Amino acid sequence: MTHPPARRTVLLATGAAALLTACGDSGGGSSGEATAGGSPGRELAKTSDVPVGGGVILGDEQIVVTQPREGDFRAFSAICTHQRCPVANVEAGTINCTCHGSRFRITDGSVTSPPATRALPERKITVEGNSIRLA
Repeated sequence: MTHPPARRTVLLATGAAALLTACGDSGGGSSGEATAGGSPGRELAKTSDVPVGGGVILGDEQIVVTQPREGDFRAFSAICTHQRCPVANVEAGTINCTCHGSRFRITDGSVTSPPATRALPERKITVEGNSIRLA
């Protein structure tokens, strides 16, 4: 004769599943990669919104779009790889996290100032006319 699982077993299994779901990051592990909001083809910004030598942070999408040189647009996760704080601003050629002082290059997301040791993950975008879209 089999016995149904005890109430405690069911509660523990349900709680563990909920915890894993809440803490999951779509396979990004601790790399600082976050799931970008929106779907492919969705417009993120207009090219005129992104200053040359700077960038814009799109908080809802957790993406930062930069324009290192005229007409050269790049996109990265807006979540710092150090302790997953959202980056705060883009100034003087770097994407800056003010939680602990990490800085990343607008050209490739690489670290220029620790404590972060990993680059910001790149996000795929396309530029169509004056529209920057998720790829």
